[in-house]
Amino acid sequence: MNYSYERRHSRWYEKLILGVPFQFLVGLPIVVALPSLERWGWGFWQQLTDNRVNTVAAIALAFTAIVFCLRRFSRFPGARVASYVAPTVSLAFLVVVAILFFTREAYTRQVLFSGYIICLAWFFSGYFLGRRYRQLKIGVVPVGNATNLTSYSKIQLRQLESPEPDGVRYDAIVADLRSDCLGADWERFLAECTLCRIPVYHVRQIQESMSGKVRIDHLSENEFGSLLPSAFYSSAKRVVDFLGAILLLPILAPIMLITAFCIRRESEGPALFLQQRMGYKGKPFKVYKFRSMYINQKGKGFTDGEDDPRITSVGRIIRKYRIDELPQLFNVIKGEMSFIGPRPESMELSEWYERDVPFFRYRHVVRPGISGWAQVEQGYAAEVDGMIEKLQYDFYYIKHFSLWLDVLVLFKTVKTIVTGNGAR
Repeated sequence: MNYSYERRHSRWYEKLILGVPFQFLVGLPIVVALPSLERWGWGFWQQLTDNRVNTVAAIALAFTAIVFCLRRFSRFPGARVASYVAPTVSLAFLVVVAILFFTREAYTRQVLFSGYIICLAWFFSGYFLGRRYRQLKIGVVPVGNATNLTSYSKIQLRQLESPEPDGVRYDAIVADLRSDCLGADWERFLAECTLCRIPVYHVRQIQESMSGKVRIDHLSENEFGSLLPSAFYSSAKRVVDFLGAILLLPILAPIMLITAFCIRRESEGPALFLQQRMGYKGKPFKVYKFRSMYINQKGKGFTDGEDDPRITSVGRIIRKYRIDELPQLFNVIKGEMSFIGPRPESMELSEWYERDVPFFRYRHVVRPGISGWAQVEQGYAAEVDGMIEKLQYDFYYIKHFSLWLDVLVLFKTVKTIVTGNGAR
């Protein structure tokens, strides 16, 4: 059998946006050369003073960080990478400026700022020009659970009629590799696809990649092993969380004081709400929040959507923009929480879920967070109704526990805070 399939990754869009060689052979020289030529003129490389070397090196370092960050973001489902170009470019240049500032190295502000603008134009133009070519084509072997796959945005699923070429070039092939009905012909087909450098995925991998969720109904022992987060990154993240909270506390203190005053002025009761919740490794702790409800009204024990009558007027505002979460900076400093992680549930709900929801307790393998993957993808749904789906998002976060996913959640959280969308 001789298949004529080939990967569609030869498209100009993929080379422009995701191809590292193209980025460094074409993009980097453009981003470095244009601002340098505009400021220092032709032949600037013949007189490389410390000032010029530092400036060019800073632009190159920022460009490198941007390329790898955007490549990492593109691997996560629901990541509209074009939405993160501006924050990624801005953050990269802020970091290099901070490095130059604290090391007291000389640099040219005009050239560095021009490099920032050109970086924005380079990455934005690439993503917007290539947007129409972004949809991936995935061939589906019509056997077993693969037949239940549904299409997501930017991914086109095509069910294969037979293990023979059909004239379409696919980005990948998906099959239920554990099905007893796969058969010898389809197995030879999948082997040939691998030889032609077309990636072949098990149906579970594609489901997770497209949905951003890990199904929890049939977790095996091997999958539990894959859900074990990195101990090194967990320790490094704890240090970053502590330092970040210490730096943010004096900046956010005025907002917190004004919020506390407004809460006390509107209704009776304390400004802070303390509740015992299930935390890291299943240990209970008290979470700090600004009170957003009346103290003399009883409810179901959990937030019942956006129309909960217990929520005050001030409470609706601080919930919409996540201001009610600010006191949790103290939980982060104490090591009880992280900035990013699964949201902690109350002890009452946690005990309920542990009885009724499979593998619920496993979500406590990482520190709970002020914001998390489930919140930016699912939103703050009523806790009970959406708990199974929320847990699937939490397991995806644990399985892909990394700096890149945390940064992506951070960007999505900032977007939510600015727009107010997805609030409880």
